[in-house]
Amino acid sequence: MTRSAQLLVTGCAGFIGSHLTERLLGSGYRVIGVDNFDSFYERSVKERNLSTVLDNEAFTFIEADIRDRDWLTRLGSGIDAVIHIAAKAGVRPSIEQPADYISTNIAGTNNLLDWMREQQVGKMVFASSSSVYGNNEKIPFSETDTVDEPISPYAFTKRSCELLTHNYHHLYGMGVVNLRFFTVYGERQRPDLAIHKFVRMIAADQPIPMFGQGDTSRDYTYVSDTVDGIVAALAYLDTHPHAYEIINLGNNSPVTLQTLVTTLYRLMNKTPQVQHLPKQPGDVERTYADVSRAADLLGYQPKVSLEEGLSRFVTWYKTVYT
Repeated sequence: MTRSAQLLVTGCAGFIGSHLTERLLGSGYRVIGVDNFDSFYERSVKERNLSTVLDNEAFTFIEADIRDRDWLTRLGSGIDAVIHIAAKAGVRPSIEQPADYISTNIAGTNNLLDWMREQQVGKMVFASSSSVYGNNEKIPFSETDTVDEPISPYAFTKRSCELLTHNYHHLYGMGVVNLRFFTVYGERQRPDLAIHKFVRMIAADQPIPMFGQGDTSRDYTYVSDTVDGIVAALAYLDTHPHAYEIINLGNNSPVTLQTLVTTLYRLMNKTPQVQHLPKQPGDVERTYADVSRAADLLGYQPKVSLEEGLSRFVTWYKTVYT
């Protein structure tokens, strides 16, 4: 795919989507970005995320909801590939509103795939999630592991979309790379996610709520490493246009919640204040990515350590919010 190719990026105003859009535009691609400014968090946050690209002549923005099909008719032809990041986000809210997650994540993805079939757009990179592994006892998590026991509606919808993309691959020859993201963090992270929330509370001298004893662990992956993987997946589809792949994008280095909290307090020069609470339904015990497949197929190699990534996030937070 030439650098002048035109790409459709859904969820372009979100955390990962905005970083990806900047990277693609900086590499010379033309990008059509779609976002609906979901009310899950403040619209102003996403507008700030997009502020650096709105004046770029190679960028076109469409405000639309992937559950609707009308906006797809405005796209016309000439799109070379789709990078589908848009989704109803959040594990815990999905337990309270499962129908919204099914309609957005599954039906919305089907709308996009059906449009691709009609327009003969043959390549998609899909943002899946490590949540599909549930409480998998085997570690690290491998793409060959059975993922038939999701423990949240959010996880169920992401696994459903992997099966849906396989259906379109099988029936219509679409090339698809499903990327299972592992706890992505960094500048612009959603305000509801742990690192952003913890930093905000530490800065305000409020005690951090810790669900459980801090022994759960996550494979925290810095956003630039995730974007590296997405761009590499796009390049992979150039040379394997009819492939179907499921690939982990993680850091291959899980960290306990207790270690995360201790590190943040140290970086912010604050005395720890922790409030222990019961574990939450839908939360997995651990995530731990086997990234050997990503290394073999995409040349993926995470570069940013947790210490460095958290330091960058704290600096960004202070710049934006204080």
